[in-house]
Amino acid sequence: MGAQLRVYKRRIQAVTATKKITKAMEMIAASRIVKAQRKVAASMPYATELTRAVTAVATGSNTNHPLTTEAEAPARAAVLLLTSDRGLAGGYSSNAIKAAERLRERLAAEGKEVDTYIVGRKGVAYYGFRERKVSGSWTGFTDSPEYSDAKKIAEPLIESIQKDTAEGGVDELHIVFTEFVSMMTQNAVDGRMLPLSLDKAEEESTGKTGEILPLFEFEPSAEDVLDALLPRYVESRIYNALLQAAASEHAARRRAMKSATDNAGDLIKSLSRLANAARQAEITQEISEIVGGAGALADASAGSDK
Repeated sequence: MGAQLRVYKRRIQAVTATKKITKAMEMIAASRIVKAQRKVAASMPYATELTRAVTAVATGSNTNHPLTTEAEAPARAAVLLLTSDRGLAGGYSSNAIKAAERLRERLAAEGKEVDTYIVGRKGVAYYGFRERKVSGSWTGFTDSPEYSDAKKIAEPLIESIQKDTAEGGVDELHIVFTEFVSMMTQNAVDGRMLPLSLDKAEEESTGKTGEILPLFEFEPSAEDVLDALLPRYVESRIYNALLQAAASEHAARRRAMKSATDNAGDLIKSLSRLANAARQAEITQEISEIVGGAGALADASAGSDK
């Protein structure tokens, strides 16, 4: 019994130490969510006005530009997948990967080849383990992205959309990330960044469709304006997605660590009950041995008196 009690005590100590770690990680993730939410909110006005400007240029001109003009027969698409650098966040990365797989299947069903770009070590590890080709990857900043990270990611994507498919370019640019809805809800979503859907862009920038946008005069030309806005638009979309993904990652990690902490508490209670039962059994056995020994001594003393 003594050995069994020691085993329970060691397990209780180990689980208690784990509970302290998960509780600390839960608190850290909770503190970072607020900061990430503020960054998301701060990035929205710039993204909204930039989309509004692009929409105004596109609707006010007849320029054939990759930012707004769809290919007659799109044959190749690029998919940017945003995952996490670290684990312990529940199904955060796996949900984003599943969404990317569904998008890939949909594009393949439409007869399009897919070039995959990945952000985050989890996504890179997933594709690397399955020996799938990745056109580009970036790691090391998923929990706290900066605008410079978005620019670094956008550069090869912009180059690919500006090339012909015969030269390795793409006709469409899609992004898969985890949208932050609330502390308890984060959804893996996919969206097409390029070519820009004017109706959708108008709804995003004005909140409704059918609104008359202001008229602009373009200098030196609408095409030059779109050339200047193209990288800014892609960078802003990627940056906003990175920020939402970071907030979602922290929320998912907080929820996962809270669940782990609660489970550790339940396990400690269960082990404590087992340890108490083992200690009571050990005490009962010792009392039985003492009583038995006392009875044996009494019987021996009575025998010697005769």
